[in-house]
Amino acid sequence: MKTISEAVAFGGRQVVYSHASTACACEMTFAVFVPPQAAEAPCPVLWYLSGLTCTHANVMDKGEYRRMAAELGLIIVCPDTSPRGPDAADEPDNWQMGKGAGFYLDATEEPWAQHYQMSRYLTEDLPALIAAAFPADMSRQGIFGHSMGGHGALTMALKNPSRFRSCSAFAPIVAPSTADWSIGAFEAYLGPDRAAWRAYDACALVEDGARFPEILIDQGSADGFLEKGLRPWLFEKAVEGTEIALTLRMQPHYDHSYFFISTFMDDHLRWHATRLA
Repeated sequence: MKTISEAVAFGGRQVVYSHASTACACEMTFAVFVPPQAAEAPCPVLWYLSGLTCTHANVMDKGEYRRMAAELGLIIVCPDTSPRGPDAADEPDNWQMGKGAGFYLDATEEPWAQHYQMSRYLTEDLPALIAAAFPADMSRQGIFGHSMGGHGALTMALKNPSRFRSCSAFAPIVAPSTADWSIGAFEAYLGPDRAAWRAYDACALVEDGARFPEILIDQGSADGFLEKGLRPWLFEKAVEGTEIALTLRMQPHYDHSYFFISTFMDDHLRWHATRLA
C-alpha cells in the first residue's frame, strides 16, 4: 500500500492510498478518513460509493463529510469507481462505459472481465486491507453512495445483510436493468442474458427475495436524471409488502450534484451512526 496524500482535518486524518488489487488485476486508489476517536479504539466503517465519471476524489473534495464523521467517530472509505491504468479496457468517448463507470459488478464478458471485478474488489480485496491496516471495527459496517454508487450501495447491502448494518443512498439508480444509461453497460459487462443482470439490480433483488432491514433514500425533485435513469418509485413499489422499511425523501428543488449531496450528508452520517452504535 502506497500513500499518495495525507492531511489533518477536524482532528482526524484524510489519506489517499493506492494498492495492488488481486480482484481487478491492477493498481487501485481509495481514500480513507480516520476520525480522532480511532486513536483510542476501533471505529465503525462507512463505505461511500461514487457515481458515474467520478473517482474517490469527488466526495472527498465536495462531499463535506469530515466534520460530522469526526464528531461521530466514523471511518469513511471512498473507493474508486472502476479499474484504471493502460491495461484496463475503456470506451473513452462513452461516459456510461469503462473507466469511471464500473457499476460495482463483476464483468463476465471480454474485454472487460479481466479487470472489471468491482463487486469482488469491494467484498474481498478492499475490506481485507481495511481490516488489516486501519483501526476499524469490521463488525460495524454501513454503506451509502450516489447515483451509480447508490445502485452499488443498495445491491451490496441487499446481498450482504450480515455484513452491513446500515444502508442509504443519494439519487440511486434503482433499476439499472431497464434504465437508459445503464442497459448498454450491463449488456457489455454481463452479456445479453438479462437473467444475469438481476444480481446487480436493486428492484430485481428484492423481487427475488433479497432483504435488508431499513434503507434511507434522498432524491432531488429537480434532478435531470430522475424520470429516465433513477426512478425511485420503482424501488418504493418493489419493497411494498416486504419487511424492508424504506424512507424515501423527495427533496424539492435539489438536483443531482454535490450541492445536493453535501446538503444532506450530515443526515446520512447520523442515520448510519445510530445504526452502527
